[in-house]
Amino acid sequence: MSTSSDKPPVGGSDPAPKPSRRTFSPAYKLAMVEAYEAAPNGEKGALLRREGLYSSHIIEWARARDAGLLGKPEGWETGSGTAGAGRSKKSSEQLELERLRRQNEKLQADLKKTRMALDIMGKAHALLEELSGSADDQRPPKKS
Repeated sequence: MSTSSDKPPVGGSDPAPKPSRRTFSPAYKLAMVEAYEAAPNGEKGALLRREGLYSSHIIEWARARDAGLLGKPEGWETGSGTAGAGRSKKSSEQLELERLRRQNEKLQADLKKTRMALDIMGKAHALLEELSGSADDQRPPKKS
Protein backbone atom coordinates (compact mmCIF):
# COMPACT_ATOMS: atom_id res chain seq x y z
CA MET A 1 0.00 0.00 0.00
CA SER A 2 1.34 3.40 -1.02
CA THR A 3 1.36 6.43 1.23
CA SER A 4 0.91 10.01 0.17
CA SER A 5 4.58 10.76 1.04
CA ASP A 6 5.75 8.43 -1.76
CA LYS A 7 4.12 10.59 -4.42
CA PRO A 8 5.72 13.78 -5.76
CA PRO A 9 4.14 16.97 -4.46
CA VAL A 10 1.15 18.25 -6.36
CA GLY A 11 1.91 21.19 -8.61
CA GLY A 12 5.42 19.97 -9.50
CA SER A 13 7.27 22.34 -7.17
CA ASP A 14 10.51 21.07 -5.66
CA PRO A 15 10.66 21.56 -1.89
CA ALA A 16 14.46 21.87 -1.91
CA PRO A 17 15.75 25.37 -2.64
CA LYS A 18 17.93 25.83 -5.68
CA PRO A 19 21.61 25.94 -4.66
CA SER A 20 23.41 29.20 -5.27
CA ARG A 21 26.99 29.66 -6.42
CA ARG A 22 29.41 30.88 -3.80
CA THR A 23 31.03 34.24 -4.32
CA PHE A 24 34.22 35.45 -2.70
CA SER A 25 35.28 39.02 -1.99
CA PRO A 26 38.62 40.27 -3.31
CA ALA A 27 39.85 40.67 0.28
CA TYR A 28 39.01 37.01 1.03
CA LYS A 29 40.73 35.87 -2.15
CA LEU A 30 43.88 37.82 -1.30
CA ALA A 31 43.85 36.50 2.26
CA MET A 32 43.48 32.90 1.08
CA VAL A 33 46.26 33.22 -1.52
CA GLU A 34 48.60 34.71 1.08
CA ALA A 35 47.68 32.05 3.66
CA TYR A 36 48.18 29.29 1.09
CA GLU A 37 51.55 30.63 -0.02
CA ALA A 38 52.70 31.07 3.59
CA ALA A 39 51.59 27.58 4.67
CA PRO A 40 54.17 24.80 4.72
CA ASN A 41 53.67 22.05 2.12
CA GLY A 42 51.95 19.67 4.54
CA GLU A 43 49.42 22.29 5.64
CA LYS A 44 48.24 23.58 2.26
CA GLY A 45 45.77 20.75 1.70
CA ALA A 46 44.37 21.21 5.20
CA LEU A 47 43.80 24.92 4.51
CA LEU A 48 41.93 24.10 1.29
CA ARG A 49 39.77 21.47 3.01
CA ARG A 50 39.01 23.74 5.95
CA GLU A 51 37.88 26.55 3.64
CA GLY A 52 36.13 24.26 1.13
CA LEU A 53 38.34 25.43 -1.74
CA TYR A 54 40.16 23.77 -4.60
CA SER A 55 43.76 24.37 -5.62
CA SER A 56 42.42 25.79 -8.89
CA HIS A 57 40.80 28.60 -6.89
CA ILE A 58 44.16 29.57 -5.43
CA ILE A 59 45.91 29.37 -8.81
CA GLU A 60 43.25 31.52 -10.46
CA TRP A 61 43.25 34.07 -7.64
CA ALA A 62 47.06 34.26 -7.57
CA ARG A 63 47.10 34.96 -11.31
CA ALA A 64 44.45 37.64 -10.87
CA ARG A 65 46.46 39.16 -8.01
CA ASP A 66 49.65 39.13 -10.07
CA ALA A 67 47.82 40.77 -12.97
CA GLY A 68 46.56 43.47 -10.60
CA LEU A 69 42.91 42.47 -10.84
CA LEU A 70 42.37 41.92 -7.09
CA GLY A 71 43.74 45.20 -5.85
CA LYS A 72 47.08 45.91 -4.26
CA PRO A 73 47.77 44.14 -0.96
CA GLU A 74 49.86 45.95 1.61
CA GLY A 75 53.60 45.50 1.29
CA TRP A 76 53.42 44.85 -2.45
CA GLU A 77 54.66 48.21 -3.67
CA THR A 78 57.11 47.79 -6.50
CA GLY A 79 60.52 49.28 -5.81
CA SER A 80 60.02 49.39 -2.04
CA GLY A 81 63.60 48.16 -1.62
CA THR A 82 62.73 45.28 0.68
CA ALA A 83 63.80 41.94 -0.69
CA GLY A 84 61.22 39.20 -0.32
CA ALA A 85 58.34 41.59 0.32
CA GLY A 86 56.39 39.67 -2.32
CA ARG A 87 56.48 38.70 -5.94
CA SER A 88 57.18 41.48 -8.37
CA LYS A 89 53.97 42.31 -10.16
CA LYS A 90 54.04 41.97 -13.91
CA SER A 91 51.48 43.30 -16.28
CA SER A 92 49.72 41.03 -18.70
CA GLU A 93 51.80 42.55 -21.50
CA GLN A 94 55.03 41.65 -19.68
CA LEU A 95 53.82 38.10 -19.10
CA GLU A 96 52.86 37.77 -22.77
CA LEU A 97 56.25 39.18 -23.82
CA GLU A 98 58.07 36.63 -21.65
CA ARG A 99 55.95 33.80 -23.05
CA LEU A 100 56.64 34.90 -26.62
CA ARG A 101 60.38 35.17 -25.93
CA ARG A 102 60.46 31.62 -24.54
CA GLN A 103 58.51 30.41 -27.58
CA ASN A 104 60.89 32.26 -29.91
CA GLU A 105 63.95 30.67 -28.25
CA LYS A 106 62.40 27.21 -28.59
CA LEU A 107 61.55 27.78 -32.24
CA GLN A 108 65.07 29.06 -32.97
CA ALA A 109 66.56 25.94 -31.34
CA ASP A 110 64.22 23.75 -33.45
CA LEU A 111 65.23 25.64 -36.59
CA LYS A 112 68.92 25.13 -35.79
CA LYS A 113 68.35 21.37 -35.37
CA THR A 114 66.42 21.23 -38.66
CA ARG A 115 69.17 23.08 -40.52
CA MET A 116 71.80 20.72 -39.10
CA ALA A 117 69.73 17.71 -40.16
CA LEU A 118 69.32 19.13 -43.67
CA ASP A 119 73.05 19.78 -43.89
CA ILE A 120 73.77 16.18 -42.87
CA MET A 121 71.22 14.86 -45.38
CA GLY A 122 72.80 16.98 -48.14
CA LYS A 123 76.26 15.61 -47.35
CA ALA A 124 74.93 12.05 -47.24
CA HIS A 125 73.23 12.56 -50.62
CA ALA A 126 76.44 13.93 -52.16
CA LEU A 127 78.43 11.01 -50.77
CA LEU A 128 75.96 8.47 -52.18
CA GLU A 129 76.02 10.20 -55.59
CA GLU A 130 79.81 10.04 -55.60
CA LEU A 131 79.82 6.37 -54.64
CA SER A 132 77.21 5.59 -57.28
CA GLY A 133 79.23 7.39 -59.96
CA SER A 134 82.45 5.63 -59.06
CA ALA A 135 80.68 2.25 -59.08
CA ASP A 136 79.46 2.86 -62.63
CA ASP A 137 82.97 3.73 -63.81
CA GLN A 138 84.49 0.53 -62.51
CA ARG A 139 84.25 -2.54 -64.72
CA PRO A 140 83.90 -5.91 -63.11
CA PRO A 141 87.05 -8.01 -63.26
CA LYS A 142 87.24 -10.51 -66.13
CA LYS A 143 87.13 -14.16 -65.34
CA SER A 144 89.69 -16.28 -67.10
